[in-house]
Amino acid sequence: MISPWLRRLHYRQANGYDQGSKDLSGPRRSNHPLTSEGWDRITQTNNVSEDSLAGVTLTGVSKRFGGVAVIRNLSLDIAAREFVVFLGPSGCGKSTLLRMIAGLETVDEGEIRIGDRRVDTLPPGERGVAMVFQHYALYPHMTIRDNMAFGLRNIGTAADEIAARVEAAAQSLEIGHLLDRKPGQLSGGQRQRVAIARAIVKQPELFLFDEPLSNLDAALRVRTRLELAQLHQRLGTTMIFVTHDQVEAMTLADRIVVLNDGRVEQVGTPMDIYLRPASLFVATFVGSPTINLLPGKVSDAGGATLVTLADGTKLQTAVSMAGLAPGDTTIGLRAEHVRVAEGGAVEARARVVERLGERTLVHVELADGSPLVAEDAGISQARAGDTVRLAINAAAAHLFDADGRGHHAAG
Repeated sequence: MISPWLRRLHYRQANGYDQGSKDLSGPRRSNHPLTSEGWDRITQTNNVSEDSLAGVTLTGVSKRFGGVAVIRNLSLDIAAREFVVFLGPSGCGKSTLLRMIAGLETVDEGEIRIGDRRVDTLPPGERGVAMVFQHYALYPHMTIRDNMAFGLRNIGTAADEIAARVEAAAQSLEIGHLLDRKPGQLSGGQRQRVAIARAIVKQPELFLFDEPLSNLDAALRVRTRLELAQLHQRLGTTMIFVTHDQVEAMTLADRIVVLNDGRVEQVGTPMDIYLRPASLFVATFVGSPTINLLPGKVSDAGGATLVTLADGTKLQTAVSMAGLAPGDTTIGLRAEHVRVAEGGAVEARARVVERLGERTLVHVELADGSPLVAEDAGISQARAGDTVRLAINAAAAHLFDADGRGHHAAG
């Protein structure tokens, strides 16, 4: 009998979903460093329906530690095959929420379903999940082969089945030559691959990743991030990934769930989150450099919103006045919408110049002392202390009302 996990994998490969980009709508072409040889060894059948794929549903979920509410009446639907990232600052509840799904934390209120099964009352081993931790959690006295096989042996899986799964996962993740070593003989990146391979051999309904890239150096983090994206495309299994790193969230996710103080601030695709932040919190948390925020006053200009800054600069935005009251507001401008340009309408003083190669960030001060970050070409003539002119694309501005809710141009 073919396991549900293998049926999903067969479905992906039979229908062309095992390679290429994040687009889940059709066949793809692979250019990823992960080898497909391991997967070819365990995929011998095809034509499986998507009915065997498992999504996740959280309904009214709450969690408290003593008198402290960590998760507050949270509801969320995650579709089968989605790669969803929980993003937020330290203490927002993202890891606790992941551990509740895994069964490592109890649920005080509400329910959790994986596919059609209610799982919040089940022990972790019966939930059909596999979790990859930040600190690898490998047994130092065991070989890599034994680390990968340990969980399968505990549940009585046949020895030949264990050997086949371990070999296939190791080959796909390019760690086959490490199987007889011990964790102390591996680099951080290799140990993280082992932790991922150990999760794969369980053939879970759901993968859970708790900040798995945090301990890797910058270059290895980029490579492993790419490998995780390809792993998702190959397996087609639902994945939930926790991080505080917006770059990881933006590059990996089909959808991002932004969390703050135990609540969901916004759920959307990476570009929805970036281009149409639902709140001031989301706008400031996502984006590098941080979005420019300036106080201003709004007035109606024929249905659109005119913002007057503290220094008297007037910006004609594309935001509708509907839902906005005349008076105080906060205008948000991404650095790419504030350009250093000769003939720009706004004068400012350059304080710090950051040369990043492909672009230059110029930290400036407006006439009233307000700070702003503007963007210039990679080869920029700007110097600290210079007077520069700024061209502001006010049509791309975001407005935030007194409650911090975001208002954006239509579209």
